[in-house]
Amino acid sequence: MAQFIQGLELSRLYYLEAVQPILAAQFPNLRYDAALIGSGSEVLGFDTARSTDHHWGCRVMLFLSEADHTRCAPEIDAALRRELPHRFRGYATSMTPDAGEPWVLHFDEGRTAGEVAHFNSIRTLSDFLQEALEWDGVTPLDVTDWLTFPQQNLRVLTAGGVWYSGLGAVERVRQQLAYFPHDVWLYLLAAGWARIGQEEAFVGRGGEVGDELGSRVITARLIRDLMFLCFLMEKVYAPYPKWYGTGFARLTCAPTLTPIFHRALSAQHWQQREAHLCHAYETVAKLHNALGVTDPLPTDVTRYHGRPFNVIHGDRFAEALVKVITDPEVKQIAQQPLIGSIDQFSDNTDFRANLRKREALKALYR
Repeated sequence: MAQFIQGLELSRLYYLEAVQPILAAQFPNLRYDAALIGSGSEVLGFDTARSTDHHWGCRVMLFLSEADHTRCAPEIDAALRRELPHRFRGYATSMTPDAGEPWVLHFDEGRTAGEVAHFNSIRTLSDFLQEALEWDGVTPLDVTDWLTFPQQNLRVLTAGGVWYSGLGAVERVRQQLAYFPHDVWLYLLAAGWARIGQEEAFVGRGGEVGDELGSRVITARLIRDLMFLCFLMEKVYAPYPKWYGTGFARLTCAPTLTPIFHRALSAQHWQQREAHLCHAYETVAKLHNALGVTDPLPTDVTRYHGRPFNVIHGDRFAEALVKVITDPEVKQIAQQPLIGSIDQFSDNTDFRANLRKREALKALYR
């Protein structure tokens, strides 16, 4: 077994030591960008030795202009097949489809001679962005574009690494997508607090009638919403659910909040659960005030409309955030129910992955 190297570093080394010399020798005038972005746990830096069992390996993404892609992509592919080594840093550089699942690729350890079935991609950036966001990378983005882009897609486009920027196109797009425009960000924060305001009293109400299971489920939902708010507050795109906790652990607020969340989730009775959640609410409320985007808001929990349940009143934070939105388009959207972005009104994987639905989704905001 090869010594594990995280995929981003493997890609960087593979480009510098194996791919780039071939391109320099055989296509000396070619302008291109070389990167590793898009799908794959290694793009996020979350890969482990477990990740190497499929769709992981020595790979670089080469982005060409439309003219160069038409003219020489097949020649580049052929040159890489001829010239690349069969192993790099202990890993096979050829990949083969799984016998039972042909869309899943594994290392082809048996290929030691002849052409390399390399794992690199050679494409245009516009085609890649159409697949990743249903956007061509050129058309100006409007507010509804931002609200219908899944954050996990934005994260994998702005994470990863760029190894060579001969065109500068990848870096330009990454800068453009670096984070939400300010007022869109305020709107998403407002929608996040609104979600908390809608369910925060149910932890106690469910427990009061003996529904401890329902109380636990609501607790988990509220913790996920608090985590989502934290991603927003630190201006970090939230990753795919598989990596939600891993990504959260890298936030500045995680060392403080993670133990509180664990205590809330493991509590056996709703009163304990509520007490830990209240600690979390107050902590996140203080983080909100530290942003300085609204006038300071109370950070202590209080009773829920005379009922014996303690809440932070998430609706107050939502209302305060809506008031400071100035962009006319965002302001108009914020006058409607605060449904937020696609990540806030749906967690259905197939729905969020079907980017062709984006145009239809935009009607929700009009």
